[in-house]
Amino acid sequence: MNKPLPPEVSSAAPPQTILDTEEIPIRDITLAETMQFALQNSQVIRTAGAFMTNGGTLMTNPNGQITQYDPAIQASGVLFGGRGVEAALAAFDAQVNASMLWGRNEQIANSAVGGVGLAPLSTMTSETAAFNANLQKTFGNGGVISLNHNVNYLGSNSPGLAYPSSYAGAAGVNYTLPLLAGSGTHFTQIAGPIGQSFGGVSGVGQGVLIARINEDISIATFELALRNLVKDVEDTYWELYQAYRNYHTAVTARESALLTWRIADLQLQGGVRTRAEVAQARDQYFATEAASVNSRSQIYSAEVRMRRLMGLSASDGTTLRPLDEPVTAQLVPDWYVSLTEAMTQRVELRSQKWNLKSMELQLDAAKSLVRPQLNFVSGYQVNGFGDDLLGYNGTAPTSHFYENMTAGNETGWNLGVQFNWAIGFRAAMAQVRNYELRVAKAQRVLVEQEKEVTLELATSFQEIARAYAAAELNMNRMIAARENVKFLEPNIREGTILLDELLRAQLRQAEAEVAYYDSLVQYNKALNDMQFRKGTILTHNAIFLSEGSWAQEAYTDAKYNSDARNHGRDASRVLKYATEPFSSAGPVNDIYFETPAETMPTYAAPVEGVPLISTPATLVPEPGMPAPLPPAEPKIQALPPKVE
Repeated sequence: MNKPLPPEVSSAAPPQTILDTEEIPIRDITLAETMQFALQNSQVIRTAGAFMTNGGTLMTNPNGQITQYDPAIQASGVLFGGRGVEAALAAFDAQVNASMLWGRNEQIANSAVGGVGLAPLSTMTSETAAFNANLQKTFGNGGVISLNHNVNYLGSNSPGLAYPSSYAGAAGVNYTLPLLAGSGTHFTQIAGPIGQSFGGVSGVGQGVLIARINEDISIATFELALRNLVKDVEDTYWELYQAYRNYHTAVTARESALLTWRIADLQLQGGVRTRAEVAQARDQYFATEAASVNSRSQIYSAEVRMRRLMGLSASDGTTLRPLDEPVTAQLVPDWYVSLTEAMTQRVELRSQKWNLKSMELQLDAAKSLVRPQLNFVSGYQVNGFGDDLLGYNGTAPTSHFYENMTAGNETGWNLGVQFNWAIGFRAAMAQVRNYELRVAKAQRVLVEQEKEVTLELATSFQEIARAYAAAELNMNRMIAARENVKFLEPNIREGTILLDELLRAQLRQAEAEVAYYDSLVQYNKALNDMQFRKGTILTHNAIFLSEGSWAQEAYTDAKYNSDARNHGRDASRVLKYATEPFSSAGPVNDIYFETPAETMPTYAAPVEGVPLISTPATLVPEPGMPAPLPPAEPKIQALPPKVE
């Protein structure tokens, strides 16, 4: 297929590697901008875990990849098991069938006598024409009404006919209504009209309600994929931030190691240091140089992963650098509020509840079929006959067909029932049993999902507390390591201590800085994970899903129907002006959790209107430790400084 490549591929620059020596422009980007790029370029939803794997669905199963087209594909489906609302409503569309056939037949009559005006073995000639028209409409209660009209023409030289050519036919109406199996609006909304089912092939899930539920499940699946994308984008953003911090630490450690090496080399010439100490300093320099090269490469790798989630090209001549700083304030969320949000906002629970509702509705429809099929049938027709098709003379009632038929003198009717009983209902009972088991499975899965969400949320709470405590301790460790190096450096210049002590202190300082920023990033990822586990990550990032606008005709019809209800005659005693909603966007009833007095949290409850996260606070050291200094905020460089 000759199709041009996307611009992200055709205009992609060579990727950045550690072999590049030119200065690369820095492009600072905020987390909000990163989210915006990712959402704008997410026609196909990407996941961080599928990158650089052999089993990613994007390459191995592209039809199973979640895209923005999936809800629309489900809504426009026409096949059994995947019908959209429009296809389900098509079962109630009026159907028009019409046919017109002409014919002529010549046949020798096997008669020696002949007939009036005919010789023996005469050729009998007949000319025919048949017109049939039918208009059929299915109603929501399963009833079917059809309007029929047929006209038959016969022209013949057969003896004994009153007219050598004549028209005969009728116009009538027929109505059929199921009374037992498949009867009622409820069954039709779930399974579709019983008269259009195909036994065990179509099942009881072809109605409008099931089609709408399938569309809601498809939307929930898309929302789930979008939620995962948002989480991956923020996690990758902080991972890139951590890569820059690690690189800065590695460059600082390398510069310190280089300076120490130079000092040791000068002291060797003065007889203060030994060759072993100089070699040790040189060894640490090359180790830190290798660490800085690896850290720089990790920046490029993390940037490519973030560019992938943002839908950008692999390289555009710039290097992305996070502009936002991680949150350093301590968050103490309320367990019961968070659990309530998780039970009502998790999209997996909502999708499973839709699936359970679908199974329960189909079980109701299946139970309706465990009854004999009893249909009420009726019909009425007006017959017509005439020598000519059209015309009117008022004298002979059979001169013209339509004159005779509109007179309504010859009529016919029928009224009765049709009965069909599959003795034993083996197939119907098996179908009911199948749906009972599927309902039981869906209910049990929902219970286990709710348990799983509770456990996930509990783990998220624990991770927030652990990550914050680790960040606090590692910051104090970083401050102590910096002070250790600061106090050892003068002694090294004076030659009063071994060089090994300073080298080890510098190494511990680098490790402490890496550990601090690693725990700080883990804390921010834990905060992001808590929003993910609660199901509020989209609203937390001001991301909302909405359906597109309807056609203008739909708004016109809606206004017309609203005006008809508001300005019509009062019929409140027999009619409901507003139907009860089939589904709601949020929880219908409040959810309460029993809170024993001895398990009540001791921290202050959140006050309405006051955010839990205020301005970033400084981490507090352990008792007895010196007052911590604010962490240095050196400028993060994209490339290491050149060493002369």
